[in-house]
Amino acid sequence: MPTPENIHPVFNQLLTRADKEKLLNQNARVIWLTGLSGAGKTTIARQFELALNKMGYLTQILDGDNVRTGINSNLGFTAEERYENVRRIAEVSKLFLNCGIICINSFISPTKSIRDMAKQIIGEEYFVEVYVNASLATCEKRDTKGLYKMAREGKIKNFTGIDAPFEPPENPDVEILTGNLSITDSVQVGLSYILPLISYKHI
Repeated sequence: MPTPENIHPVFNQLLTRADKEKLLNQNARVIWLTGLSGAGKTTIARQFELALNKMGYLTQILDGDNVRTGINSNLGFTAEERYENVRRIAEVSKLFLNCGIICINSFISPTKSIRDMAKQIIGEEYFVEVYVNASLATCEKRDTKGLYKMAREGKIKNFTGIDAPFEPPENPDVEILTGNLSITDSVQVGLSYILPLISYKHI
């Protein structure tokens, strides 16, 4: 009976993630920022990427701008569609992880079950949960896009924090209190945890 090696002659020649991490001189991780809309996830994700780029790390940001307009453009915001949104994001993140790339994800991902699903797909060892924590009042005050106002007026349905639930992480790897910290300090809190994980150890 044919074995995988016979059917696919390059079976044992495929590069592993370890090979790619060695080439890139970094340990790949998926850094998953969760929190309410307006908590500061996107800002921190972009500052993470800028800081890591200056240090020589190869990264990829996934957020609503490049996911909801592309691979997930057919999804809405019901509970089922939010679940599928995160499932696809987790699968894409796993591909980046397997390429040795540090993937920085900025998504509300509002429930524990959704985040646990993403962690299971990616692998708990490689999943860094960052809770970008700001109170609902703080997020509404920041409301630069007017989304909370529209949600309060009933013009947006299933809006997290208003008429859809948000379950704060109970034991995140990192918690960043953006209601109290500057952007610089917020980024430093995250990087102090992340850098030891992604720093490549030469053997």
